[in-house]
Amino acid sequence: MMNPSSTGKKPTILDIAKALGISTATVSRALHNNQNVTEETRAKVLQMAKKIGFKPNLAARYLSSKRQMRVSVNTLKGTTSFWNEVRAGIEEERKSLDLENVQIEFRTYQDLGDSEIAAFEAALEAGVNGIIAFPSNPDSMRPLMRWAARSKIPVVYVATDAPETGRLAVVSIDTFASGALAADLMGRIVRGSGKVAVTLFDAHITEHAEKFEAFQSTIKKFYPNLSVLDPIEDRDTDTVSYEKTRRLLEQSPDIRGIYVTTELSMPVIRAVRDAESLDKVTIISTDLFPQLVEQIRNGAVAATIYQRPRTQGRMAFRALYEHLLEGTNPHAQITFAPHVVMRGNLDFFLKRIAVDTKAKAKAL
Repeated sequence: MMNPSSTGKKPTILDIAKALGISTATVSRALHNNQNVTEETRAKVLQMAKKIGFKPNLAARYLSSKRQMRVSVNTLKGTTSFWNEVRAGIEEERKSLDLENVQIEFRTYQDLGDSEIAAFEAALEAGVNGIIAFPSNPDSMRPLMRWAARSKIPVVYVATDAPETGRLAVVSIDTFASGALAADLMGRIVRGSGKVAVTLFDAHITEHAEKFEAFQSTIKKFYPNLSVLDPIEDRDTDTVSYEKTRRLLEQSPDIRGIYVTTELSMPVIRAVRDAESLDKVTIISTDLFPQLVEQIRNGAVAATIYQRPRTQGRMAFRALYEHLLEGTNPHAQITFAPHVVMRGNLDFFLKRIAVDTKAKAKAL
């Protein structure tokens, strides 16, 4: 192994982990004298740290002290299990690292807009050491991000980005891949000509805008006989989503498919069912929750694009933690490939999620 210090790079716990073939969590535990690490492993870690010239910085010494480090998690309550899964992933990652003196402060709000801004302001006023947030409106976040920068509080975004706000990193699903996958599935299932629609929360949210752009461009390229209508903005409100979908079906009786990019797939399904059009309209949804599982089983939903929320939560916390610990910057954009779930692989997928969740819980 090449010594990182010989290349001019500051050695990190990642270098120790790679050299020993163990996880960064184990290295962290060994360096912080955690009782869950064997003396043999601790000795190997300390020996390798000395060999490559690793020296814990001030942040690392802070974490290994008895002082509390506080991380604020600012997320939407949500209408499905998506945000619960994100928050669970964050807590899982904290526990896996045995960070007893790292406190997570969950600031969960019911509505976007003023509530979201208030949560961010509260975190800054509380003087937390880092923030994980969901930025729905990039313009409104810029003044707050400048405040965070002046206070030297790193911010990691999850699920969607807010470009040019000075954030440390964004952890999300590959939104362009999600939109393109949905479009390709739609085109192959629908076939022929007609209109397809996309529902999203707000066109200003980067995540939704990118999904729509990818969906529209993929349909245009590979399925030119299908036309994509202007996006339907549901503002994360069940009644708005239902009413706008009913209006869409009335105004465009030749609608062939709807791609739901948000949590609000259920009101769309109800609207299509009430219009007696489930046999005519192909619905592709986003994520996976108990109510939606039944709609996939009975064929009302052709497919869903799963965004791996628990993984997003874990990686968001890890990116922030390693920055605070090492003083190094993670990749600015950490993205994951989406999973496509259909009736054929639904039970296998649910079983896999259950097994993975149980295994992680046991490891904690």
